[in-house]
Amino acid sequence: MYRHEGISSYWKGIMPPILAETPKRAIKFLVFEQTKPLFQFGSPTPTPLTFSLAGLTAGTLEAIAVNPFEVVKVAQQADRQKKMLSTFAVAKGIIQQDGLGFSGLNKGITATMGRNGVFNMVYFGFYHSVKNVVPEYKESHLEFLRKVTIGFLAGTLACFVNIPFDVAKSRIQGPQPVPGQIKYRGTLSSMGIVYREEGFRALYKGLVPKIMRLGPGGAILLLVFEYSYDYLLHNYS
Repeated sequence: MYRHEGISSYWKGIMPPILAETPKRAIKFLVFEQTKPLFQFGSPTPTPLTFSLAGLTAGTLEAIAVNPFEVVKVAQQADRQKKMLSTFAVAKGIIQQDGLGFSGLNKGITATMGRNGVFNMVYFGFYHSVKNVVPEYKESHLEFLRKVTIGFLAGTLACFVNIPFDVAKSRIQGPQPVPGQIKYRGTLSSMGIVYREEGFRALYKGLVPKIMRLGPGGAILLLVFEYSYDYLLHNYS
């Protein structure tokens, strides 16, 4: 990439995630917190199933909001020309050529819903369940490390579980092998094609960089939310 497209190619598609991250995280935590009581099923306290189902719901709904940004991001990153088009220009081109539907700006939405839904189901389910089992530390720095470790493990485990959906999403939203012919359409059918043609391991392509991003990112995200949430409750409730 550096030799053929220059160093700026490492940042292709950076604008869509920047635009999407704030509403994405807001939707994630809002839906998670608001749906937890719905999934307690009469239990006085939340159970591991509560956290998992609330996480699944949050991830599925956030995917609907961010999928158009994902389509634009993938289109930008797949473009091998040295001259980069703006995010607005790429989005405009997609809408003009394919429209707003499932062939255009909402292409691959079911794969995105599967990816985000499964990730957050495991992520929230593991983090809150394990955090409630592992004893707390009185020392603030040890308690911080406890939460960081659990958050990192939650993000890493979620990556292992959801990456086949991520691979399918990339195949559906990215350039097709033969121009003008749609090979990858549905989520499960795309997984089946990858498995038949490339083997089981191909469903886990990109796992290492994904863990490097979402392992630490998962820990940071939950800790920032928890400490910010506690601060706001303590000072403004």
